[in-house]
Amino acid sequence: MAVEVVMPKLGMAMKEGTVSLWSKAVGDPVQKGEAIASINSEKIEMDIESPAEGTILNIAVQEGQGVPPGTVICHIGDPNEKIKIDEPVAVETQLKIDEQEKPKTKESPTLPMGDRLMITPVARKMAQAANLDIEMIQGTGPGGRITKEDVQKVMEKRDSIPVNTEERIVPPKPAIESQQQIPVKGMRNIIAKRMKESLQSSAQLTLTMKVDVTDLVILQKQATETLQKHDSTKLTMTDFVAKAVVLSLKEHPKMNSAYIEDNIILYEHIHLGLAVALENGLVVPVIRNAENCTLRQLSNKGKELARCARDGQLPIEDMQGSTFTISNLGAYGVEHFTPILNTPETGILGIGTAYDTPLYIGEELERRTILPLSLTFDHRVLDGAPAAAFLQTLKRYLEEPITVIL
Repeated sequence: MAVEVVMPKLGMAMKEGTVSLWSKAVGDPVQKGEAIASINSEKIEMDIESPAEGTILNIAVQEGQGVPPGTVICHIGDPNEKIKIDEPVAVETQLKIDEQEKPKTKESPTLPMGDRLMITPVARKMAQAANLDIEMIQGTGPGGRITKEDVQKVMEKRDSIPVNTEERIVPPKPAIESQQQIPVKGMRNIIAKRMKESLQSSAQLTLTMKVDVTDLVILQKQATETLQKHDSTKLTMTDFVAKAVVLSLKEHPKMNSAYIEDNIILYEHIHLGLAVALENGLVVPVIRNAENCTLRQLSNKGKELARCARDGQLPIEDMQGSTFTISNLGAYGVEHFTPILNTPETGILGIGTAYDTPLYIGEELERRTILPLSLTFDHRVLDGAPAAAFLQTLKRYLEEPITVIL
């Protein structure tokens, strides 16, 4: 009996899921646990695995189509098995089934699935961006599936080929430059809509400040060395900033608020959002009731949520309900930037890259470590002075780091 494969419910708030890529076509054999499609919902993208061994009998939901959770997206069964579906099977799909039932006379060496090779979504995007022919890439994943690593190897091999500049022929510039049109869908589409809505629905202003974290760097190193004698905990600069943010929000409750329908909502608890960059976008996991967490607990929870986000295992519930967000671009060498509010939140803090610089301490010139901070806030909720006061409080905690762990 044919097995129904349905659109999974990735979280309690999920209303629709979209098939971003089919890895298998009608008539293809599949093993139990083998990836047959990639789906996305909100900011989650994941593979759907086959629940049984058999053959793809039909595909009911096409790529780019969104359907509610529980909707049947395909059937898996015996090669000649007939299935009953609410709507007629598409002509192209039925033809493929009929062709499989016909006796084969001579097989020609063709690629599996033609222009629908087995390839991960990330690998496909990388190949398109690098202008690579995916039919020429040898897949090393399960069932010959092309992975990100396969594309990277081809790109490295291509880049390593020396070019003789004397023999290089420069083609004539075309009258009209060629263009590539990339449909905005899935996670990118959601991010695009939310960022536009954020800027259109709030009055955003960004303040910047530099913090001397020389003492914090020393304390961070000492604390990490002590903790690693007992476990693998490694405290980062972001961990200390997160704890300092929580303490500062307790002193400035209006920053831990939201502007909703001409009302300012002051939150009792602090649910701290931590922006995590993914290969095809970003997500904001939430540490709930952060005011009750120690520095070590904030560090462990933040790292665990980030790991789940990068593995595509983060439930939608863990990406909702934040009251203040932190975004860190320090790893990219950025100092100050303008983070966009995760509306309806009132504030978002941007962390830049720490750098060393000579600085006068009294009459002495010393080498100090400076951390750039950027605070974007909603001017409808509070004015520049109270927002600057929040930054000053945060600066005080970071420049007197012992107060963060007391």
